[in-house]
Amino acid sequence: MRGDLHKLEQEIGYKFKDFSLLVHAMRHSSYINERHWEKSECNERLEFLGDAVLELVSSEFLFRENPQMPEGELTKTRASMVCEPSLALCARDLHLGDYLILGRGEDSSGGRNRDSVISDACEALIGAIYLDGGFTSAKEFIHRHVLSDLEDKKLFFDSKTILQEMVQAGENEEIAYRLVKEEGPEHDKAFYVDVLVGGKCMGHGRGRSKKAAQQQAAYRAILQMKERGER
Repeated sequence: MRGDLHKLEQEIGYKFKDFSLLVHAMRHSSYINERHWEKSECNERLEFLGDAVLELVSSEFLFRENPQMPEGELTKTRASMVCEPSLALCARDLHLGDYLILGRGEDSSGGRNRDSVISDACEALIGAIYLDGGFTSAKEFIHRHVLSDLEDKKLFFDSKTILQEMVQAGENEEIAYRLVKEEGPEHDKAFYVDVLVGGKCMGHGRGRSKKAAQQQAAYRAILQMKERGER
């Protein structure tokens, strides 16, 4: 653990009555494995609980905000809102990686920046807040930090689809994604992708997977096209 967890309380806007729950939420399995502790000492059980609370709160939010949206669309929208990249985005906003309690191996291999690790920690944090302060406290946290700025998040996670629609509505030029390079070890690769519209490079993306890099490239292309008023 590098960061002071009391500072994390300030970041999230919630003060724990049982501080040990916050410590538990930030304790990754790699840490307890290195110390040969019981499996229950890591944050995976809290992650399980937080995932369930998050699903309920996000479902209620979508149900109330979209009274005409059919069940299939509600399910699809919820999945994009609470997917691993979306939760990782929230975790980065809160700098959760700085507060994780990791094993030496996980830490040295870049665990503090890995989407899977920090998104799981975000769910564990929700579970810890639920146990400490009840459903209302967990719901307030989710609304403030996960369900905020949804339009921009939707634009980011549906960017390939949105870019396709924008281009089809205009000149209907061909869209192509070009892998520029990949670097890093197998367990922690980074992919770099350009998106070309009508043969012209419109955006660059970087991600832990080719798909994530493509989404980021498409997102930047959309922003550039909107700035120019092209669509």
